[in-house]
Amino acid sequence: MPYHKNKQQAFQAAQQSMEDVEEQYHVIDKHASTYGQQLKHLSQEIAETYEQIQNALEVASEHQKEQLLKFQTDLDAITSQVQSEK
Repeated sequence: MPYHKNKQQAFQAAQQSMEDVEEQYHVIDKHASTYGQQLKHLSQEIAETYEQIQNALEVASEHQKEQLLKFQTDLDAITSQVQSEK
C-alpha cells in the first residue's frame, strides 16, 4: 500500500506544480518593471515542474503517465513561449 501512496503523492506533486506554472504564466505582466524577475521565477518553477514530472513518471500508473506526458507537452509549449518572449 505505501507504493500506491507514493505514486499518488508523486502525481499530485507534479499536478500541483503544473497548476502553479500555468497560473504564474497567465499573470505575468510584460509591461511591469518586475517582468524580468517574473520570468526568472517562472523559469525556476518550470525547471522544478519538469523534475516533478520526471519523478512521477518513474512510479506512475498508465493513466497517470498519459496525464504526465500531457503536462510535459503543455510545459514544453509554455517554455517555448517564455523563450520567445525573452
